Amino acid sequence: MTTFILVSGVFTGPHVWDGTAARLASAGAEVRAVALTGLGGGGPSDGTETDLETHIADVVAVIDSVGQGAAGEVVLVGHDYGIHPVVGAADRRAEAVARIVYLDSGLPQDGVPALAAVADQGVRDEVLRAAGGTPGAGAVLPAPARDAWRLWGSTADVPDAALDRLTALASPQPLATLLQPLRLTGAAAALPMAGVLCTGNGASIAMVQAQVNLGEPGLQPLTDPRVTFFELPTGHWPMLSGPTALAVTLLKAAAGEGQRLTAVDASRPAPHLRPFLLDVPELPRERTDNMDLYLPPDAPSPRPAVVFVHGGPVPSGARPTPRDWPTLTGYARYAADHGVVGVTLDHRLHALTDYGRAADDLADTVRRVRADPRVDADRIALWFFSGSGPLTADWLAKPPPWLRCLAADYPIMAPLPNWGRFDSRFHPADAVAGAGSLPLVLVRAGLEADEIAATVEEFLTAAQRCGADIEVVDVPNGHHGFETIDRTDASRDAVHRAMGTLLRHLTA
Repeated sequence: MTTFILVSGVFTGPHVWDGTAARLASAGAEVRAVALTGLGGGGPSDGTETDLETHIADVVAVIDSVGQGAAGEVVLVGHDYGIHPVVGAADRRAEAVARIVYLDSGLPQDGVPALAAVADQGVRDEVLRAAGGTPGAGAVLPAPARDAWRLWGSTADVPDAALDRLTALASPQPLATLLQPLRLTGAAAALPMAGVLCTGNGASIAMVQAQVNLGEPGLQPLTDPRVTFFELPTGHWPMLSGPTALAVTLLKAAAGEGQRLTAVDASRPAPHLRPFLLDVPELPRERTDNMDLYLPPDAPSPRPAVVFVHGGPVPSGARPTPRDWPTLTGYARYAADHGVVGVTLDHRLHALTDYGRAADDLADTVRRVRADPRVDADRIALWFFSGSGPLTADWLAKPPPWLRCLAADYPIMAPLPNWGRFDSRFHPADAVAGAGSLPLVLVRAGLEADEIAATVEEFLTAAQRCGADIEVVDVPNGHHGFETIDRTDASRDAVHRAMGTLLRHLTA
């Protein structure tokens, strides 16, 4: 018999697990929902500081109460903040734990506080302001109002009654639980684990695989065969929005089922490093700082230029850097072969908080491109990819007269739910009303992840509402990053069509 030890997230307690626990129990499992000190029915502290170590001790006590000699296996499940005391407890009782389940949570690391896993910068700032430097005993973060839970994760599909109850039973969160660094010895590093990702909150297995492919060091252990993944098509609170589906998933996770990630194979390039789908000439480039120029052969100067803007976030240590990725170099050479200057750059979008820096890098690159005597400063186009979609907002809101076209391939055109509050400067759906007559080209992948496709539809709705001049190029069976994944006639036709439109506007 499997024993599930369930640990909930910030402000909450065992009550959130009621529906899922009942379904697990009916399947023959034993269930222990942990009451963390000071949260959701957990007892008050004894006067000492309630911190992360306090909550780790709470989980350790439940593990010990199950007993190492009990039949079956102990599976620890941590949701949201709850994964931090779960991982800490597993580190201290590794011999008693069979598996850890990360339920729509981050990956806690030694020496890093739980606050670092909070996506919303406003929430992080609020915590630090409330702490005032070093929190005193009893310092707490007030529980959210009913309409503020979304800042901690998407409430999609949560029934109104469940959201009311969540709000009514919420407890203030002791600040030290979020600020105290997690301390791990590594004893639990080899334990099997499962990740349950809630796609309605903006997470997916494909996204994790893409980050693994980029070489993110902290994610490489996720390719271990003992690690499996599941997706649930709901928001951040599956125990409230789909308790039965969650219970079924936890039972499968405990049995070692699930999808496994593919490790990076040095003998075979990752999808984003496979060859460009078109045969383009190997034109030389000029490299200056973070920018490469691909110049048209034997073409009189000055010539129009198109700047290709890579997506992200991309880990700062990723090699090769984006301006050497086949998609970017392929497009740049294609452009140069058709008489315009192709430009690629590396910008500093390494985290969700870096859009401002990336926007500055792009603006500086455009300035330098326009200043080059071989470039027609009055005929510039910008072409964005994937996670650089939010960067289009600056150029949509107030297009300069020299910007002749703006294109975007499989872009993320609005913040995903798990991004938290996001700088309103980078909301293309709001900015497109200022685009005026600027020609827009949007290349849409038919097999796009639902959470990204929803942002594209939001943008297209806004563009239609304001009468923007937009051409949509569909790749019906194309994936995100289709230029190196889908070597089909439909994919090639999409590239030709999008580039043809852009070139017409550049040279008109």
